[in-house]
Amino acid sequence: MKNREISLIFEHIAQCLEFRGESTFRQNAYRRAARALTDLAEDVEEVYARGDLENVAGIGAGMASKIAEYLETGKIQRYEEARKGIPDTLIELMKIPGLGPKTLRIIHDRLGIENIDQLEAAAREGRLDDLPRLGGKSIENILRGIQLVRAGSGRILLGNVLPVVESIISALREKTTLGDCLPAGSVRRMRESVGDIDILATAPDGRSVIEAFTSLPHVHSVLAKGDTKGSIITGEGLQVDLRVVAAESYGAALQYFTGSKDHNVHLREIARKHGLKINEYGVFRGDKRIAGATEEEVYATLDLPWIPPVLRENRGEIEAAARNRLPRLVRQQEIRGDLHVHSDWSDGHASMEEMIRAAKNMGYQYVAISDHSSAATIAKGLDVTRLHRQAAEIEKLRSRISGIEILHATEMDIRPDATCDFPDDIMAGLDLVIASVHSAMKQDEATMTRRVLAAMENPNVHVIGHPTGRLVGGRGALRLNMEAVIHKAAETGTALEINSQPARLDLDDVNARRALDLGAMLIIDTDSHHPNQLQNMRFGIAVAQRAWVGPENVLNTRDIRSFRQWLANKQKKAAPRKRRRKAAAASV
Repeated sequence: MKNREISLIFEHIAQCLEFRGESTFRQNAYRRAARALTDLAEDVEEVYARGDLENVAGIGAGMASKIAEYLETGKIQRYEEARKGIPDTLIELMKIPGLGPKTLRIIHDRLGIENIDQLEAAAREGRLDDLPRLGGKSIENILRGIQLVRAGSGRILLGNVLPVVESIISALREKTTLGDCLPAGSVRRMRESVGDIDILATAPDGRSVIEAFTSLPHVHSVLAKGDTKGSIITGEGLQVDLRVVAAESYGAALQYFTGSKDHNVHLREIARKHGLKINEYGVFRGDKRIAGATEEEVYATLDLPWIPPVLRENRGEIEAAARNRLPRLVRQQEIRGDLHVHSDWSDGHASMEEMIRAAKNMGYQYVAISDHSSAATIAKGLDVTRLHRQAAEIEKLRSRISGIEILHATEMDIRPDATCDFPDDIMAGLDLVIASVHSAMKQDEATMTRRVLAAMENPNVHVIGHPTGRLVGGRGALRLNMEAVIHKAAETGTALEINSQPARLDLDDVNARRALDLGAMLIIDTDSHHPNQLQNMRFGIAVAQRAWVGPENVLNTRDIRSFRQWLANKQKKAAPRKRRRKAAAASV
């Protein structure tokens, strides 16, 4: 979590410098450092402890000293200097996607706007229309950004929350005598972002567990401490509530606090029809408790099998359970390979060999090195010459590393004009081509959709990477006709990626469910830039599970022989080049 905290401070410093009109060079230095910390899978405190901060790409001596200052004192003086004289409300406005600091300075100076409500009112009333740097699309983007900020207020990425929860539970097990103990709520349902955190436990002595909980190193402040419930704020700003419940009520409490609200309301309706009452203490017939120790017995009283928490959103899971038709969900142990892995040939932070050996240690049969293409200049993308050099290095690695198949791939940009960043003959020589949008992300829906459809019609493109381009709570999705995209994926045999980066999780569960319904194939991978990020596969798996996806719908559950056969079939299934433009236009 310190990585995230310092990364955000560096980004805020860059924004303040831009707002003031100071050196672009300094702004970019802070942004490079922020990105380096975001991509750093290792705990920055451990890197600092062994004196390796300056060995992290993007972190020079100056940035290393500021990281050290934060780790030692909890603040960075340069941040206080950069934001001096800028009201806190303007600092908050800098978090709005689509509103740059320079534009904010103009809005503030000309209209005196200082908070999000004033900004939204000015945008809707047309008072921004005549300001420089602001056209109709810019104002539309600002309004979309405001909606994103409001929707994401108070929620934190699951990928940032889950390690904290697991660390708390692990610490409690070391310090106390716990029985059952699990997180509840949106953490247990593996939602992409989380608000407050609930943990439920059983123990012979609840008071001692609460005492230990409120004394953990994670604690910044204690909100409540009693015999069976404690509430804390962690150093990361998360509110965590721990409840110690009676063993005979644990299952009922876990089901109740896991939710979702809509799922629980539906269950209570069914219970009433059975003459039962369900609450956090158990299932009751009149005043007699008839179930509650386990979730399984709670569901059984309603003639239902246990429903996996990831499905509990009232999206048909209760009806499916009643018909004994719950889906078999893909599991992480069924993943045979990771197909989206970057190395230091582009913007990764480890060598190809390090990434490959880490994938082998995960037990994978195969791994794809898929560095960026040349259009991704900020990511040191590979041109054709460097791609050929990389191919030669991969061939050497194949002879040196046994027990895992190494695929040479690329994450290739789909250019704004809908062409591919590599020519067909180069793509045809690669084992796998992932095509992604990284530029001109504000194109209108028709243009953006044609752009993605054109890529799928190329027989050399196998996968569309992070298809909607969204960042959870930070950047909205591309303007895409997703129905057309998913139909085209099924038609051409192109896979759609579920990107497991916690900030992406793209496709999300709704679009992944639609892909399942329409027969499009999926790939779950990590987009890793460091060996530790290979562990993020579990977040993509959770998205797929929430979408009811089984292993048969995920291409990288196949063994290498079957996967290579799919790659060959993609070329046969894709539309011929001469029909490509016509088909794309018709789909839109």
